[in-house]
Amino acid sequence: MTPADMEARIVRYGDLVPCKTAFIDAHTPGSDQKENFTIIGGGVSESADQHVHIRDTPGFNIGAAGQPPKCRNSLHTHSTAEVFFVLKGRWRFFWGRWGNAGEVVLEEGDIFNIPTGIFRGFENIGTDYGMIMAILGGDDAGGGVLWAPQVIEDAADHGLVLGENGKLYDTKKGETLPDGIAPMPLLDQAVLDRMPEPTTADVIPNYVARYWDMMALADRQPADVISETGMLRDKPGFTVELLARGSISDDSYSTDTHEVLMPVRGHWKLSYEGGETVLNPGDTCAVPPGVTRSLRPSMTGEASLYRIRSTDDPAGPTLPV
Repeated sequence: MTPADMEARIVRYGDLVPCKTAFIDAHTPGSDQKENFTIIGGGVSESADQHVHIRDTPGFNIGAAGQPPKCRNSLHTHSTAEVFFVLKGRWRFFWGRWGNAGEVVLEEGDIFNIPTGIFRGFENIGTDYGMIMAILGGDDAGGGVLWAPQVIEDAADHGLVLGENGKLYDTKKGETLPDGIAPMPLLDQAVLDRMPEPTTADVIPNYVARYWDMMALADRQPADVISETGMLRDKPGFTVELLARGSISDDSYSTDTHEVLMPVRGHWKLSYEGGETVLNPGDTCAVPPGVTRSLRPSMTGEASLYRIRSTDDPAGPTLPV
């Protein structure tokens, strides 16, 4: 693999292209300053304006959300995995039909494997612009997003209509639904009544892993974060490990699966057949199968990195609460 080939598979934090009209709540006060980033795969954006950095998918999608303080993402649900880790800032995640069944606050480096089949939302409760990185199950993550009925109703009051084709239409710009396309129907009450309402006590022990707990486990070997035997036991179509300075060696390795590298802290030197490069916090690197590589922190100080590998498991659903 040439350096140019590898660079084409790295999305640098400074090169991320945001979309501010990605979702139905793009005009709703309190949610209208969100930035959505689609890094690997088509993601879950409902906007034609969304920029996709790497279209090829390794069996899952990678995205991100950037938000200023007090900005929130509205209640929605997925039929496949949605895993977030905090890159920058302090975030409150909440869930349930009205967003009041439970909540958890995540700090930088923490990870949340959100249970499928429940409404969830999140907001930046820090003092500066924050960023969370997302791993979404399956190659087609856009096919599994449903909004709470009140989100669709609020959006219509502010000029945005979601079509049954999953596309947004902005009536403030004179856009209308195409012929033959009806508005996205609201979920009926029978479906809403069947959706679980797990408490905070139900969710945190099974779906949340704290950064410093993972770093302690990564002292001598990679911390097994999400897998069939991991801290968060699940088979969402990928595995997640946290690597630290003491958990890796200079030895080269290769895999027969896709591998995505996402630094959290420090700078990481990636050496491979044909060259080497440095990965920084917020960068995303998609290494294809069969490439021999080695990975080491390139500077002193704290160093951590999430490593995600595709598996043969179907892309969800995650284990029930």
